[in-house]
Amino acid sequence: MAVNGSRLSPHSVTVKPTHPEIEQHGAGESHSAHPKNFLAKLISNLGPGLVTGASDDDPSGIGTYSQIGAQFGYGMLWTMVISYPLMAGFQEICARIGRVTGHGIANNVRLRHPRLVYPIVGLMVLANIFNLGADIQAMDAAARLLLPGPPV
Repeated sequence: MAVNGSRLSPHSVTVKPTHPEIEQHGAGESHSAHPKNFLAKLISNLGPGLVTGASDDDPSGIGTYSQIGAQFGYGMLWTMVISYPLMAGFQEICARIGRVTGHGIANNVRLRHPRLVYPIVGLMVLANIFNLGADIQAMDAAARLLLPGPPV
């Protein structure tokens, strides 16, 4: 690759690592193949991505999706044309902010806007309480479909 008329090899560029794991293990060091290290690395790599991927598969969400699907069929599929690019764009922005700062969105909000933290946490707790109630109701409705018994 040529930069300002000079040729650079991949080994002539020095990049300072920003992630603590990268700083601990140099490029030339060998890593142990111990299963504990492999499992710890696997879990740390899954991290929030695993939680994010499964975050909307709760009982109330599945109940809502089933009802909407039964009522509208493919009639609401057009909303994906709008919502999917917006979701992908938001994820991209969050990933870039996290990569540049080394912190997630929540930690960046805490660092930049400390007064917003407690109201946001309060709203999140309230939303999770309502979501828990909806999950319990959806599990009750699913159990009623499978098991006979008096209505509660």
